[in-house]
Amino acid sequence: MNRKLLSGAVALSSLLVSAGAALAQDAATTMDKGDTAWMMVSSLLVLFMIIPGLALFYGGLVRAKNMLSVLMQCTLITSVVMIIWVLWGYSFAFGGSTSPFWGGLGKVFLSGVTMESQAATFTDGVVLPEYVFICFQMTFAAITPALIVGAFAERAKFSGVILFTVLWVTFVYFPIAHMVWDGSGLIFNWDAIDFAGGTVVHINAGIAGLVWAIMLGKRIGFGRDNMAPHSMTLTMVGAAMLWVGWFGFNAGSNLEATPNATLAMMNTFIATAGAVVSWSLVEGIMRGKSSGLGAASGMVAGLVAITPACGTSGPIGALVLGLAVSPVCYFFVTTIKSKFGYDDSLDVFGVHGIGGIVGAIGAGILCAPALGGTGFWVGSETMGAQVAVQIQAVLVTLVWSGVGSAVLILITKAITGIRASDDAEREGLDLASHGESAYHA
Repeated sequence: MNRKLLSGAVALSSLLVSAGAALAQDAATTMDKGDTAWMMVSSLLVLFMIIPGLALFYGGLVRAKNMLSVLMQCTLITSVVMIIWVLWGYSFAFGGSTSPFWGGLGKVFLSGVTMESQAATFTDGVVLPEYVFICFQMTFAAITPALIVGAFAERAKFSGVILFTVLWVTFVYFPIAHMVWDGSGLIFNWDAIDFAGGTVVHINAGIAGLVWAIMLGKRIGFGRDNMAPHSMTLTMVGAAMLWVGWFGFNAGSNLEATPNATLAMMNTFIATAGAVVSWSLVEGIMRGKSSGLGAASGMVAGLVAITPACGTSGPIGALVLGLAVSPVCYFFVTTIKSKFGYDDSLDVFGVHGIGGIVGAIGAGILCAPALGGTGFWVGSETMGAQVAVQIQAVLVTLVWSGVGSAVLILITKAITGIRASDDAEREGLDLASHGESAYHA
């Protein structure tokens, strides 16, 4: 199999989609019902990650007076992005343009997409219905801005969150998705490994979350008032849902129900288990006790780290990555966050941003055949060259999302405002923003 064609969840799609009509007339192409069914299920699993998984995970971590606001932010972000995706997002990411930065206008309003149009997979002659490919990628587009919610939880203005989401997916997410996963994309043509979204999803959202936390300022009472999670039970339920849904995220990114999908599945089990144990051990050593919050954080850190490497690392490499990522993320959510004093409410940067960086760079190491990996993607087939390309991809994502997010936050602030009033924050965003309460006495 051509390693370049194996790139990430969607690597060929603009080529694939623009060639759809020709493929449909090619008698040699095969549309397998098993592949189609698997991709339909994978799309639903990724949706399950957002609603209810991510919503409950984040919701349990905030104070009770803000629970509903987190649920609403995740729900509305998901719904808004789905609408944008079919109007212009799919085209901007995978519209068939030869530009290294965006997909063009060829697929706006899903122009040319029918039940007969096809999307290629990573096997020559094997195709999927284009609709299922669109649905699968739509769920990725929806979860990425929803991840940012954790950085500004408990103090962001609801209308500002929605406006920012519209701007951010348009000018940050869609271009990054094109650059990494499309056949004409800048980072794709560097032969960078990102099987399921380490750069596109996690680093992208993580750095945006850090910019939000800094520009929005701290919550009222931060460092003084008790801001402990109101329901670790719901957080653990949400984390478990994320782990289950993540198999659609990672194994689904193979686009086919083949042995490589089973590798991604295996790695998603093993890396996550390693990260849970690692975080619990570090926390036990540093604090004297291992907490449920730590186990849940380790679970997400492991899932994040293995995402870019799940289809190219061997299972033992995945275990090593899982064991390694938790101490790094733990250091950032405790020592670094405390030292610099930013209020990343639910540690979006510390877990998703840092975990994504560890995974993206680690993918360049663990793909080595000598370490049980499936092989290097760069032409020179050396670890040094692959790691250098991985670092390049990380830096481009950090700069594009970091600068872009800052500009879009300023635009949002000028139009709708980005912070809830002090009275609303003290009252709680459930009542202040939505006129409801998550709980009743």
